[in-house]
Amino acid sequence: MAKKKKTPSNQIAVNRKARHDYAIEENFEAGLSLQGWEAKSLRAGRIQMDESYILVKDGELWWFGGHINPLSSTSTHVKADPTRTRKLLMHRNEIDRLIGQVERKGYTLVPLALYWKKGRVKLDIGLAKGKKAHDKRAASKERDWKREKERVMKYNR
Repeated sequence: MAKKKKTPSNQIAVNRKARHDYAIEENFEAGLSLQGWEAKSLRAGRIQMDESYILVKDGELWWFGGHINPLSSTSTHVKADPTRTRKLLMHRNEIDRLIGQVERKGYTLVPLALYWKKGRVKLDIGLAKGKKAHDKRAASKERDWKREKERVMKYNR
């Protein structure tokens, strides 16, 4: 399954740290159950998702630690909780498959990106395994080597 590139116009936030800390095996798309003030804050780009994670609870997927700062003008009548847990919306067969992978094979579910799709907020979820410290160093060396190789090739043209 090829990953479709998202244009910057519909992308809300990216969890860059996730690709550094985890080896992503497969991507999934999930909807988010949001309140009105949260959607307005997302349109303003007031979100942090670096320390967020996804847990399985009672056969459902929940997004913890996503910090959406409320706008002062929109959440006047509601007590806004910026770090509340949000339910992920997916088909039952996808949820069951992910739960099986997490419980039996030791995978982790990691939030990768948040974006708009047809007026709705979607969360890109990665089925991942944690990287060891030496894997992170090897990935960094590989990235540096590719960058250096591109510089040399560009210079020789």
